[in-house]
Amino acid sequence: MFSKILVANRGEIALRVIRAAREMGIQTVAVHSTADSDAMHVRMADESVCIGPPSSTQSYLSIPAIIAACEITGAEAIHPGYGFLSENANFVQVIEDHGLTFIGPTAEHIRVMGDKITAKDTMKKLGVPCVPGSDGGVTSLEEAKRIGEEIGYPVIIKATAGGGGKGMKVAQTAADMEKAFQTARAEGKSNFGNDEVYIEKYLTTPRHIEIQVFGDGKGNAVHLGERDCSLQRRHQKVFEEAPGPSITAEERARIGKTCADAVANINYIGAGTIEFLYENGEFYFIEMNTRLQVEHPVTEAIFGVDLVREQIRVAEGLPMSFTQEDLQINGHAIEVRINAEKLPNFAPCPGKITQYHAPGGLGVRMDSALYDGYSIPPFYDSLIGKLIVHGRDRPEALARLGRALGELIVDGVDTTVPLFHALLAEEDIQSGGYNIHWLEHWLETNLGDG
Repeated sequence: MFSKILVANRGEIALRVIRAAREMGIQTVAVHSTADSDAMHVRMADESVCIGPPSSTQSYLSIPAIIAACEITGAEAIHPGYGFLSENANFVQVIEDHGLTFIGPTAEHIRVMGDKITAKDTMKKLGVPCVPGSDGGVTSLEEAKRIGEEIGYPVIIKATAGGGGKGMKVAQTAADMEKAFQTARAEGKSNFGNDEVYIEKYLTTPRHIEIQVFGDGKGNAVHLGERDCSLQRRHQKVFEEAPGPSITAEERARIGKTCADAVANINYIGAGTIEFLYENGEFYFIEMNTRLQVEHPVTEAIFGVDLVREQIRVAEGLPMSFTQEDLQINGHAIEVRINAEKLPNFAPCPGKITQYHAPGGLGVRMDSALYDGYSIPPFYDSLIGKLIVHGRDRPEALARLGRALGELIVDGVDTTVPLFHALLAEEDIQSGGYNIHWLEHWLETNLGDG
């Protein structure tokens, strides 16, 4: 059993890991920038180490600083949370080279799944259904146009090293291809240092469905159902639920087994999420995230498991504490991401919290690092909390979400809470009749967010 774990992250996800470790009797080390000296994760951990100035590149993304913090404190393992270095294969290799344990997948699995072309090729070979498109990188406009004609428009051009919606452009017709192709390459180069792109068929009304998988690194793996993350703004998720309102039990069993078998075949270790576009009863692989997802609490709610605890267990070489047969869905869960942003333009809104009150009651969970008097720094992501509700069924979960949003108080900064109040009044949200384009159309109509 690990005696001490370093958490290489900040905010609510750092608190999430610290809580799981404490329940397991494991001491924790928080790392922080100078801007986060008063952060809640620093206060909650057993020890803390300042690893640099506010800039992420000089603190939370500084591999030497994080390794030094381990050496100073005697931490034996590192949990990366999500974001920052969580999917950096070089980071994993350095950790292992220093005789430490990375609580997550191997460097090789992160490397393979981090390149979208390699990931797609790997998944095809493992029997996972993929979106029709180019077999690899597309280097010329002529080739791009030929592929567009072959698979039919509209198509989407994606940077192979992309993420977070960057390096993704849609060509509705052949006439759009040149601009979309050049823009996607330019964004890939400027954001990721890699201008390679690939092309896929652009599905017109799909849902974003992701399958939670978990492996022990020894050829055993399970799936924990799906999450529907279709409500997105500029490819960023804002509202997630499990199970998906459009997925049947038969579809869940079929795609879940396919995903579990795939990760078992490559001896995957820890938590992972295989993301799909889902349309007309068919699933099309888009990418795999080799880490814990922001929205993991909805899966925890309906299955009654602690995914972070399981991550720590398998990193220690212990078996998973459940089998596929043990995993039975109980009820419905929804998560909304609450950001410090000013509507209607979603401009980041850092500042001092003058009053904070978290909602409570049956089936309500608030993952946040806020407290009265805390100053949200301007240097990091604007996510300040995740409100998760669980009910016996979807209508109860929606009602509970409305009640909990009404109890939540965050004074001192603007937040996206009013957005969720408005969304809950929409019939398409109440019925579950939305797709990945729904929210952007709604925002453009109602908030002028284009």
